[in-house]
Amino acid sequence: MIVIKRALNNKINSKLFTGKAIIILGPRQSGKTTLIKNLSKSINKKQLILNGDDPAVRQLLGNPTFSEIKQIVGNNRVIIIDEAQRIENIGITIKMIIDEINDVQVIATGSSAFELNSKINEPLTGRKWEYFLYPLSFSEMVNHTSYWEESQKIDQRIIYGYYPDVVKSKGERIEVLKLISDSYLYKDILILDNIKKSNKIEKLLQALALQLGHQVSYNEIAQLVELDKTTVEKYIHLLEQAYVIFRLPALSRNIRNELKRTRKIYFYDNGLRNAIINNFNPLQLRQDVGSLWENFLISERIKFNHYNGNYCNYFFWRTHAQQEIDFIEERSGKLFAYEFKWNTRKKIKFPKAFEQAYQNSEFNVINKDNYSEFISQP
Repeated sequence: MIVIKRALNNKINSKLFTGKAIIILGPRQSGKTTLIKNLSKSINKKQLILNGDDPAVRQLLGNPTFSEIKQIVGNNRVIIIDEAQRIENIGITIKMIIDEINDVQVIATGSSAFELNSKINEPLTGRKWEYFLYPLSFSEMVNHTSYWEESQKIDQRIIYGYYPDVVKSKGERIEVLKLISDSYLYKDILILDNIKKSNKIEKLLQALALQLGHQVSYNEIAQLVELDKTTVEKYIHLLEQAYVIFRLPALSRNIRNELKRTRKIYFYDNGLRNAIINNFNPLQLRQDVGSLWENFLISERIKFNHYNGNYCNYFFWRTHAQQEIDFIEERSGKLFAYEFKWNTRKKIKFPKAFEQAYQNSEFNVINKDNYSEFISQP
């Protein structure tokens, strides 16, 4: 079995038995269960592993008395609760364990930010360390193999993405991705809001996938998928909470003709995006290679910053005159602007309007020659 060390391993290890719960969030199939199993092997203490997808576990942990909690914990020093978002009142249960039982480490995972955060935030205020686990990253794979080996696979990563089962598969990447998109993608979303119209969610995701790298109009999307604008906004919010997509807002502070109320939407994983539209053609045969490159670099950059503790605000920038910058990071009060180009021979100029309006800024072009510095460990 291939074991790929995750960027969070050392961080989580350093927080064990510090008197707080450890909460690990992330998409389904991103490797949370594997991560905690590998962590558990390094802890030489008696452990209890429970899964919130099991109805018996949900009943057991949903509303226990303190006496019942003591019986559940018993002599175990590590309590692992997988898919904790499925358990009612789980935050209160974890709080009781932390407050009343000494020297017990609780580790809980969840694949839905909305569900788990609503159950744990108030009860566990000041009582938790929270981490986010993405699908595998370029940086993690470089550390697992080598920069040379991973760079040779960059085309396939742009097409098939970084879900662990996809990376580890032997020639069955499409089947694995279709399983993730068909069986796991909608699970949390449908549970979250008791949504019955899964076909509408599918149409919405297809519409968003086809508009990758472009500005998204909720009104246009609503017409395409035959839903009202309010429902489209609600579903997009749920898709964000289930870690399928994320929004990138427009930067607008100084210039009168900057676009203000608009956004782009990206996918956390290229492979999942391509599975949604059933397009796994090689890059040389695709019309959307620029958008795929952009999505890959932005999602990998977000992973890189998150794992390295770089706290940033993210934007894109565009004017009514069609001047545009793909990606902007705001760090420590300074703007870092990036333009992404698949074609290394194409010359890019820093938009004068942006340079004049945001003088304390830097501009860089990221292409196939220099991308590794942008998305991997320094």
